[in-house]
Amino acid sequence: MSAKQIRHYLQFKDLTRDEYDYIFERARILKHKFKSYETYHPLHDRTLAMIFEKNSTRTRLSFEAGIHQMGGHAVFMNTRDTQLGRGEPIEDAAQVISRMTDIIMIRTFGQSILQRFADSSRVPVINGLTNEYHPCQVLADIFTFYECREPIRGKTVTWVGDANNMAYTWIEAAHIMGFKLNISTPPDYKIDLSLVPAELRGAFQEYPDPHEACIGADLITTDVWTSMGFEAENEVRKQAFASWCVDAEMMSRAKPDALFMHCLPAHRGEEVTAEVIDGPQSVVWQEAENRLHVQKALMEFLLLGKLNN
Repeated sequence: MSAKQIRHYLQFKDLTRDEYDYIFERARILKHKFKSYETYHPLHDRTLAMIFEKNSTRTRLSFEAGIHQMGGHAVFMNTRDTQLGRGEPIEDAAQVISRMTDIIMIRTFGQSILQRFADSSRVPVINGLTNEYHPCQVLADIFTFYECREPIRGKTVTWVGDANNMAYTWIEAAHIMGFKLNISTPPDYKIDLSLVPAELRGAFQEYPDPHEACIGADLITTDVWTSMGFEAENEVRKQAFASWCVDAEMMSRAKPDALFMHCLPAHRGEEVTAEVIDGPQSVVWQEAENRLHVQKALMEFLLLGKLNN
């Protein structure tokens, strides 16, 4: 694979709307094959390196199972157990790992670490989560909406909670996919506009009142109040976010058929009530499963390009 052919997936903006439409359709096809127990091995003998600096359940399982289901093999690497944990330069590690594998997924802290690795990689690199962005999760969320309702273009998505990596990824997605995005966060945890490129600032509207942000929404979504790496702020955040718990009253402000999503793991009674996450509008388990299917479609696309089968 030449350098010109390499496509990385580090942020949601790395693909076009047309490419997303293709990936969602491929995810639908691959999910059908999975449910039908149909063997499909387009990535036979391909190796995925999975590099983890942060803990994971859904990311590890979905990537590891996904590459296996497509005929490939996954190698799990925890930075604590590799030379990266002993100070090997990221660029050197990227050169070595990318010469021995076909595609790489990294779950780490800073986006700059991911970018440096990708810059030195000879194969596609996928963002499995950073402090700044979580594109694979939003990819799964939009596909889930597509499955349950219809394409998300022109719809209204409401984000309630922390201005974290999910919120910033939803901003990129709104700009590319053409939906309205409402964001409501506590005053001291707002979107940092210095981190949002000028062309994306019109892609969302901020609301001080989360109930107002939910009015007319087709989808309400949230995340834990304390992301990984911010555990020391947990008690302070619990107080600051107390009014940003998605409950039945917030859901009632949305459209009657609105969906609820959460990237999980969830803390019932904090960012969402049990009544909502376990209720009829919640699609969190379907959403979690869909990480598997969209990531298979993503890996297939990055390695093989567009297919017709």
